[in-house]
Amino acid sequence: MTSATGHPGDHAAHPADNHQTAVGQGAAGHAAAPQTAARQADLLARARRRSGAERARTARPLARAATTEPAPLSHAQQRMWLMDSLGQGGARYHVPLATRLRGPLDPEALATALTALTARHAVLRTRYGQRDGRPCQEVGPVVRVPVAVVPATVQDTPALLHEEAAHPFDLATGPVLRALALRHAPDDHTLLLTVHHIAVDGGSLPVLTADLQALYAAAVEGRPADLPDPGPQYADYARWERGRDAELAAAADERAARLAGTRPLPLLRPVPPGTPERRAALHTAPLPAATLDALRQLGARHGATLFTAVLAAAFATLRIATGEPDLTLGCAGGHRARPELRRLVGLQVNTLPVRVDLSGDPRFTEVLAGVRAAQLDAQQHQHVPFDLVVARLDATSRGADGTPPLAVSCDVVRPAEPLALPGLTAEAVDVDLGLAKFGLTLLVEDGPRPRCLLQHDPAALDSEPAGRLLAGFAELLAAVAADPDRRLSALPGTRLDPAAPVAPQSAAAQSAVGPAAAVPDNVPDTEPDTGPEPSHPAVAALLADPGVADAAVVHPVAGPALAYAVVRGPGAPSGADLRAALRRRLPADRLPAAVTLLDAIPRTADGGLDAARLPGAPAPAEPPAPTPRLEAVRDAFAELLGSRPSADGDFFQLGGHSLVAVQLAERLRTRAGLPLTGLDVLEQRTPRALAALLDERATERRAALARRTGPTTVATRVGTVLLTGATGGVGAAVLQELTAQGRPVRALVRPESAHLVARSGAEVAEGDLGDPDSLRRAVEGVDAVIHAACTFTEHAVDVAAMRVLVDGWRGSGPFVFVSSIDAYGRPAAHDVPEGAPATEPVTPYGQAKAECERILLAAAGTGGRGPGAVVRSPLVWGPHRRLRDQLRWGATGALYQAALAGRPIALPAPPPGAGPDHDVACWVHAAALARAVVGCADGAAGTARAAGRIVNAVSGHVPWPEFTAELVRLLGSSSPLEEAADADPELLRPWRYRADALADLLRPEPGEDWRTVLAAMTG
Repeated sequence: MTSATGHPGDHAAHPADNHQTAVGQGAAGHAAAPQTAARQADLLARARRRSGAERARTARPLARAATTEPAPLSHAQQRMWLMDSLGQGGARYHVPLATRLRGPLDPEALATALTALTARHAVLRTRYGQRDGRPCQEVGPVVRVPVAVVPATVQDTPALLHEEAAHPFDLATGPVLRALALRHAPDDHTLLLTVHHIAVDGGSLPVLTADLQALYAAAVEGRPADLPDPGPQYADYARWERGRDAELAAAADERAARLAGTRPLPLLRPVPPGTPERRAALHTAPLPAATLDALRQLGARHGATLFTAVLAAAFATLRIATGEPDLTLGCAGGHRARPELRRLVGLQVNTLPVRVDLSGDPRFTEVLAGVRAAQLDAQQHQHVPFDLVVARLDATSRGADGTPPLAVSCDVVRPAEPLALPGLTAEAVDVDLGLAKFGLTLLVEDGPRPRCLLQHDPAALDSEPAGRLLAGFAELLAAVAADPDRRLSALPGTRLDPAAPVAPQSAAAQSAVGPAAAVPDNVPDTEPDTGPEPSHPAVAALLADPGVADAAVVHPVAGPALAYAVVRGPGAPSGADLRAALRRRLPADRLPAAVTLLDAIPRTADGGLDAARLPGAPAPAEPPAPTPRLEAVRDAFAELLGSRPSADGDFFQLGGHSLVAVQLAERLRTRAGLPLTGLDVLEQRTPRALAALLDERATERRAALARRTGPTTVATRVGTVLLTGATGGVGAAVLQELTAQGRPVRALVRPESAHLVARSGAEVAEGDLGDPDSLRRAVEGVDAVIHAACTFTEHAVDVAAMRVLVDGWRGSGPFVFVSSIDAYGRPAAHDVPEGAPATEPVTPYGQAKAECERILLAAAGTGGRGPGAVVRSPLVWGPHRRLRDQLRWGATGALYQAALAGRPIALPAPPPGAGPDHDVACWVHAAALARAVVGCADGAAGTARAAGRIVNAVSGHVPWPEFTAELVRLLGSSSPLEEAADADPELLRPWRYRADALADLLRPEPGEDWRTVLAAMTG
């Protein structure tokens, strides 16, 4: 979409900052619609006084720090880091810049220039780790930035650009900048620079492009670049901002108070849990250039910009569509007012909520005046980080599931500008990652061919009402451009019913995804403070209805549950309507006896449900006695949140947010010695629920330890095989195969997961891929190694772990490495033999696998080591929990989520001349992969199969249409299958991988056919 790489609207620095522009379900800066001239003048005078006061407050200069110690993250960076840490960031925060370059491109000079660029701007070589439980940024050394040059046809270019731009970054190890040049001809290339948003914003990009142009020219000519000193670095800015935290916290209290009383926008329904990279749908409509000029002139007559006029039109469109008079939209703000910040490269953006009251029937000029005043008020507070404001919101200003208040965006964008390198002709290339950052985005493109755009997440809003909303927006823009004095009642537009609830799911689908509670990945500029309420599934089902503001269920000792709901809006459902909807969504034994409507759900001071005050609720049973585990969890809450909660105190009500969730999980995990994540905290939310989860995991651990057949540490037996990754889906299958054959096993596992393998009788070696000492201890004295562990994202850790294991391995038995077909890259041939050379582009994940393969095969057979073997595997299928989860991610995850919601599923159309199987899912059953891997480690037989070789483990190839049709059937979905040009390019995979060496071991056994295993993974 244009906003991903285009130029700024007149209010924002760059469309990279559109990630921060939100139109929302909350509010701030309440402003009356009609504004007199005197009132406007007064507001402007006060704003100028505030601006002067702000300049005085921030007069402390920003200077380079003398220390090289890691710096804290800025507030904006911390939001990005939290999203990434919780798996809710993804490619939405990638900034791709693509340019078609014709002429003599010098890749070596470009690599030299990019390297000099990272030396000049340290944020481009910064890593993001943790120190004392808090995130920090540490500047890394200057290393050469490679420019991968890959031959590619013009027809293949869009898919290759998409794949490269979407590939994940590893913030902990870096880099956050990468370059790819697609070579179409000797003098014709497409250059793609991809940067993570944690390192840049829109205001940074003009600085970077200008510097890169100068550095490239200098590199080509072999001379130093004539550039001014860059001044303070971004880490200096982060320290400066954090030094004002006390002042910012006080300002955030005031801004949060002005957000009170907001209500969710009824057009958008909550989005059920799923992949964080949700696909976006896009609608466009032409906008005459004369209309855009008239809007610009309208703004100028009223002392406003084009963006303000468009923002006012967005307010009016939503007012007409929803009937809601009290609306909040947001826009991007920045921190570049100070001179030393104007050329600073880094993330300096903030979300500014703008609240306007459109009650009555004002003229559009009055709406414009109110929006201008509210926008000006918000801009005077652009220094207040929105994450601090969100952390202070009470339950009335959040969704009932804890979501912060902004979920829609509006912006003015311009077409992308190319990266003009000296001596080359440049043409901008659009790279649309097709991801929904918000539930709804309204855009106006200001360029040679103006147009209106509407992007939406189909899980939050269906295509038909989205199209009608865009048509109303375009018609309203034209109408107010022609006659801005028309009242709202006289403007075009259509009243839209609230978004329909998500289509009923099958029981299998419900059990697969859990309660349909909203997650915050449609609010990327706020902390992901949400999670399903830990209670009856009817709560999540009720909250999925956009007419329900809050809900609760009580559980009598005997008999059915009783449900309660708070509804909103003129078309709010009745209790009978809600129960009828529940009947369609829940099994009979989970259906509440009634749904009673209330004005408010009674809650305790810390957010827990006060069941005793619910009308008709049964007398509460005696609360269970506190347990040591529950008290320990409450202690941890108190330490981090400042007050000791009740057993049912709500994490969000107590002031919790995502960073605290990560810290709380780390504290409880360390004290309990049990696995726990920040997402567990966000999902469970109360001390009682978290204690119950830890008790459940402790019970699993005790049961596993009681069943084990030997001690956790024993003398190494002859023929012992070291197995890494034994608790993962692949490793668990390999462990089962080894123990079934009676092979002695030493399993490398993390301490908190040791109980999961102890039941097998394996010798437990506690350790981690990131701990070299534990790897050395684990490999010492074993005869053979099967290395099946992988971080998936920390590629440098994976490669370093392989070096340690190979260095420490001195057994005469084989070392088998479970690699990936990603190491082949994108083969030129349809049929891929085993061990074929890689064809660019190869993803960083595939490159790391290939490097691990090289390390192993180079060392095998030397220094007393046995033979080495590499088994390349595709997507692994099986009923293990880890494998079931992967069905919900990536390309298959997009199909899965669309089928759950009953949306149309887009599959790629066959390219010209393609055969019937132009797009296939390459797969292997976990049990078959385990047989193949263990077979390669089986003495002489294994040596004959795979010693010193790269072999494939592939159970089969399934055409995507056939796979998708079966998925739809298993989920009981009504989703139609469609061929579409904008289908996920990851589904265009025509390759068939040969698996001759392991064919006998891969032959499917009963229950290993793809339909059976897919049924197990969905159910």
